Amino acid sequence: MMSRSPISRATLVSAPLGPPVLSVYNTLTRRKEPLETLQPGEVRLYVCGPTVYSWVHIGNARTFTVFDVVVRYLRYRGYRVSYVRNYTDVDDKIINAARESGEEPAALAERYVRAFEEDAAALGLLPPDAAPRVTQVIPEILALIGTLLDQGVAYVSEGDVYFQVSRWPEYAKLSRRNLDDLRAGERVTPGEQKREPLDFALWKAEKPGEPAWDAPWGRGRPGWHIECSAMSEKFLGRTFDIHGGGLDLIFPHHENEIAQSEAAHHAPLARVWMHAGFLELENAKMSKSLGNVVRLRDALAKVDAEALRLFFLSSHYRNGLAFADEVLAASEKRMEYLYETLQRVDERLGGREVQAGPIHGDPDAWIRAFEEAMDDDFNTAGGLAALSGLFGQMNELLDRPPVPDRATVVRTLSALRAQVPKMGGVLGVLESNPAAWLERRRDRLVEQKGLDRTRIESLLAERAAARRQKDFARSDGIRDQLLQMGVELRDGPAGTQWKVRS
Repeated sequence: MMSRSPISRATLVSAPLGPPVLSVYNTLTRRKEPLETLQPGEVRLYVCGPTVYSWVHIGNARTFTVFDVVVRYLRYRGYRVSYVRNYTDVDDKIINAARESGEEPAALAERYVRAFEEDAAALGLLPPDAAPRVTQVIPEILALIGTLLDQGVAYVSEGDVYFQVSRWPEYAKLSRRNLDDLRAGERVTPGEQKREPLDFALWKAEKPGEPAWDAPWGRGRPGWHIECSAMSEKFLGRTFDIHGGGLDLIFPHHENEIAQSEAAHHAPLARVWMHAGFLELENAKMSKSLGNVVRLRDALAKVDAEALRLFFLSSHYRNGLAFADEVLAASEKRMEYLYETLQRVDERLGGREVQAGPIHGDPDAWIRAFEEAMDDDFNTAGGLAALSGLFGQMNELLDRPPVPDRATVVRTLSALRAQVPKMGGVLGVLESNPAAWLERRRDRLVEQKGLDRTRIESLLAERAAARRQKDFARSDGIRDQLLQMGVELRDGPAGTQWKVRS
């Protein structure tokens, strides 16, 4: 991947925007605040991306999905968004994993970058506007470390370079940790040449078999924290609007980013800090170090991507979310209900142009409720509640119309159906053709349950023949036989639809 220059505003699509309407919880201030951006109508957003030493797991995927929806909603609201999500392709974990696999670190990192991109696309994540890698910004990293040395807040020690925490009085303002407690809990690891336990590495001296670059203070490689500071500055400027990541990055990663960037430039790094809560497995945070991870790729082999997104968004992003197979199954069942409803609505509308006339109620109320929820710190749970209400009203109109006039029912269904792409486009769901999605769902269940598809299709053909001959007793008998196999039928204007009972 080629290095990209900072994003130009001229390349972004502009849109009219009224006064700020969004409120966002800022980890730095511990309160919700109106979203006030540096440039009116523009949001510059940086999200810490993956360290590419292994497969992305669904805990990571939840965080990336959260910020995917943040970007989608900001654009929906008319903001011009510059979205940067990085790759950490130089790191201790990459070196260790490469040593275990017998690969070169660069080759291993490249392999997992490609795997991440495949998994991200499968999950429906929008590509960021820039996806820089650490190896592409070494000059910027060297310049930033040089500035910190000049400012007197960093020092060289036997080829390593460290940030001296005691020289930065505002340290721990994001995490609000007690420095005395931190000092008591920290120890200097053998081989480290730092002056104080809390000092952190900006540059690590070259070791045999590790990647290294030339630097004024000696060959070596960057530390983790300086990497994001350099990448965000290159692509978004010294101060930008929103910095995001998982809750586990507050300390030490984001704390150290703030210290080094603000000590270098004496300007805020980001105006708003957003953090997504943990995905938990058996009441523990999902992490590779704990060994309790579910790879995103494995999850997507078992559950539909939109259903997985629905699960990720079912709770407010700042809250924890418990992962379990039965919860994913319920999410996929919910997606099936949504797509079945859309299929029925589309059959009812029949692709015909709907004539103007009175409608029942206020179909736009659901989109207003959706926007109200999302304006309140991107509350996807509230947004999904509005989506659920919309689908509930469509099903009522299909099954128990509250008005007798059929034309009014059709016009109202059409007005409600028009809201679905708006909400779905923000959430990244309901973007498939309903019939195609339902067929994929059916095929997956047929395989999972080991059903005989040839036998099912033979019985369906027999039933169709019986119905043509008006042998309704035989038709009903076949329906019951299929039901015993776990196959449900629905007769409609488009013919007989069948699905596997889950």
